[in-house]
Amino acid sequence: MTKHSSHVRHLLVGSALILSGLSGVAQAQTTFDVIGPHEYELPVGFDPFNVFVQYAYVQRNNRTFNTDGDRVKGSGSTAIVGLSKYVRFWTPESNPNIGLAYEVIVPEISVRDHSANTQTSGLGDPLTGFAIWYKPTPNSTLGFQSFIQIPAGSSAVSDTNWKNLSSVLWDVRLTDRLGWTADAGFVFQGEKTNGTKPGTSFHTNHRLGYRVSYLVEPFVALDYERTAKTSTVAGSHVLDAGVGLMLHTFDNQSITVRYSKSVSGENHAANNSLNLKYAYVW
Repeated sequence: MTKHSSHVRHLLVGSALILSGLSGVAQAQTTFDVIGPHEYELPVGFDPFNVFVQYAYVQRNNRTFNTDGDRVKGSGSTAIVGLSKYVRFWTPESNPNIGLAYEVIVPEISVRDHSANTQTSGLGDPLTGFAIWYKPTPNSTLGFQSFIQIPAGSSAVSDTNWKNLSSVLWDVRLTDRLGWTADAGFVFQGEKTNGTKPGTSFHTNHRLGYRVSYLVEPFVALDYERTAKTSTVAGSHVLDAGVGLMLHTFDNQSITVRYSKSVSGENHAANNSLNLKYAYVW
């Protein structure tokens, strides 16, 4: 393995191009809120690589925001959600200044209703899509990603409608230690089998990390989502804040943990979750 390839693998460990378009049975987080520091710190001019990422979170649905924006009692259920993802990264020979990625994501969902002592679980609706990016400067990345979510998951947890999730992504290395990675985009949804038609959602996600050592990088997180009102579904919004820690364990592996909690919202579940990300590059 060349020195250049080793550097690229180190970058790709943190950059996984991920989204979180999960079934309504488990949805409390905002779209794409599973991203971590360096998520979009993407290289160009590299040999092809593969990436496997496992995301997981545990969410306690003990609070929700009502129409007035007040916190009220939620369902009290606990959701355990995983996202298993495979990504292929490559640079076109015709233009090595551009990076490309294609990915497939399979959600795993389990929701326990403590009051009824019941559990609902299964594979969620799979997602697939692409990303393209370039580097305006040596220390920045700007790109675009778009995914289709297919209503082919288990009947107990499927959202039963098609979705398109498209967003602009960027990363800026502000100093040798301080970095900002973020995205902003929309989720377009089709009609569900029960006749409801969710509105279009806007979301944006931000991670600001400071690498205190080769191994350790604490960070702060901010996530926001607003969904338009339709004739069948009320409009909603939520603002989440979080703190986390990224461990750069090896050149080709990393582990990220984060706690996230909703600050304000309306007609939306209140986030109260512990999040985990493991990335492996080969």
